[in-house]
Amino acid sequence: MENLETQPEGECPEPEPAAAEPVTVEDLLPAEAPPAAVALADAPLKAVLEAIIYVADEPLTVAQMAAALEQPAERIQTLLDQLIAEFDRPEHGVAIRLVAGGFAMATKPEHHETVRGFVKSLKPPLKLSLPALETLAVIAYKQPVTAPEVMEIRGVQGAGVLKTLLDRKLIAVAGRKNVIGKPILYKTTREFLVQFGLNDLSELPSLKEFEEIRRLALSDSEPPPAADAPPAEPTSQEV
Repeated sequence: MENLETQPEGECPEPEPAAAEPVTVEDLLPAEAPPAAVALADAPLKAVLEAIIYVADEPLTVAQMAAALEQPAERIQTLLDQLIAEFDRPEHGVAIRLVAGGFAMATKPEHHETVRGFVKSLKPPLKLSLPALETLAVIAYKQPVTAPEVMEIRGVQGAGVLKTLLDRKLIAVAGRKNVIGKPILYKTTREFLVQFGLNDLSELPSLKEFEEIRRLALSDSEPPPAADAPPAEPTSQEV
């Protein structure tokens, strides 16, 4: 009988090491995502940007959007530029515009007349009276300006109109003029820029364009007098 070598109790024989597989060049290269995967990752973020600009009550800055979405500002700006270019195409009726230092959605100028007519057919528009619009225009073009200076330009009193504009946050106090009596100075506000779709005061319409706005406001707010109605008495007070 052959003499068999036995292992000590409780110990197992060690397996022989497997042969190592050859290393290829591909194994040494870093793994990279395919280009298509990177591009698709931007799509949902761009959709979110479009949504938050749409629902925001006020124009949003790149910094605000980047902080809210926890994304680098550079990436937000890149996707925002893409959105602006997409909405700029003629098949879109709205555009993403820079308004008061932030971005907001607005109808395109070429559609303003059609959209205005549609909105007027739904309900009476909420707008400023003609005296308020005239006073606001004087302040916008001459700011900072005092109440007596506004009244001198318009030729009428307008304390009540100024209060209306202050209540609507379209104008604000800008200090006092260094003359006798130190009258209060007035200026337009950021809310003024937002309401009129302007990025800054350099985008104010020309006086000719303002006269057209004034004409439209007059035709909308004052119905033509009846043929047998006497002419209205002139007044120097406006409340």
